[in-house]
This record gives sequence, structure tokens and C-alpha cells, in this order.
Amino acid sequence: MKKALIIANGDVPEKNKIEYLQRIGYRKIICADGGANSARKLNIIPDAIIGDLDSISEENKKYFIDKTKIIHYARQDDTDVEKSIKYLIKKKYKKIILLGATGNRLDHTFCNIAIVMKYFKKINIFILHKKSFLIGYNDDVTLKTKKGEPFSVYAFSKKTKIKSKGLKYPLKNFPLVFGERDSTSNEAVGSEVKLKINNGIILVIRSYKTMRDNGFIY
Repeated sequence: MKKALIIANGDVPEKNKIEYLQRIGYRKIICADGGANSARKLNIIPDAIIGDLDSISEENKKYFIDKTKIIHYARQDDTDVEKSIKYLIKKKYKKIILLGATGNRLDHTFCNIAIVMKYFKKINIFILHKKSFLIGYNDDVTLKTKKGEPFSVYAFSKKTKIKSKGLKYPLKNFPLVFGERDSTSNEAVGSEVKLKINNGIILVIRSYKTMRDNGFIY
């Protein structure tokens, strides 16, 4: 399965996380425009820099121009992260982890979270932010967990109902409407959590460290 990392123009990701993800198969690195500034700080040469190129510094553009592929898309009807995702979809990639997708600007953070939902049916997209790992689901799923692991669940429509098994505070087939009800800081009580999802997409936020240490990222 083809897997890739996208570095967005938010908080600079930690290099040790990138190195770990590359070891488990996320070898290709795409920088979404200003994400190239972060790559330069980390001394990383990405496989491509993609976007309208209004965020990458002129200094870094000159630095990377003979070191990697720079793809300029002038269109303004999608974000640089979306441009990068569409590029990877065309290249038949199946999994993407977004780094630097949060921080700096709150509107960009919201937009990048929405992108996980927008492209959910076309490609698996995850967001890694410091201690947290965000994943989307729209079908029944059984997840390997560690007892005591923090486990938060969010949904966005009254039509979306969730039933859980293996959480300290069970979800009993009721909707989690954003702004009305959520399941923040729930907790796994054993080695797996089962989620039954009806009518929609949910977002699950888990501990990156727990997932990494137990081999739950793949």
C-alpha cells in the first residue's frame, strides 16, 4: 500500500516523528507550499513541494529549486493541502498522514480537520499533532487499544449514531452533535474498542505515543 506524509504550513513537526513514520512505510514526503519552510528547518528534502507558492519563502524556494520537484498550481478554489492530496490520489496513494496541519492559524486548523472528512471516501487521511492522532471512520470498526488509553469521539450530524463497546463511558447508539454533545477524554478499558457507526463520519482522537509504542499506526 502506498503511503505518504504531507507537511502543511502550521506548527513545525518533530523530526523524530517523521523518521518513525518513514520507518513504518510513510516514505514519500510532500510539502504543501509553506510546509517547505518547516522542511528546511528540519533539514529534510521533500519529494515535492506543491501549491500556489505564496507561503514558501523566496530563500527556501531558491534552496529547493534544484533539489526537488516544485509544482505550481495557481488555482484558488482549493487549499495547498488539498492540492497535495489530489496529487497523491492521482498517484494511487492510499494513506496520508498530515503533519503541521494545526497551529499558526485557527481557520487553517479547522479547514484541515474538515479535509479529513471531505476526502474520506477517496483516501485515508490522518492528522498527527504533537501528542494526538486524529482518525476518521464511517463504518463499524474494531480498534486495538491499551487499557487506560485516552479515547475521544466526535460526530457532526444528528443522523450519525454511535454505539461502543470497550469504553469506560459507553456510547449507547445516540448522536454526538458537535457543539451539543461529545465524548471527550473517554477511556479504553481493555485491549480493544468496538464502534458501531450509523449514517455518517466520526472523528476519533487518540494518543500518538500509545499508538506508536503498541504498533497501532500502520
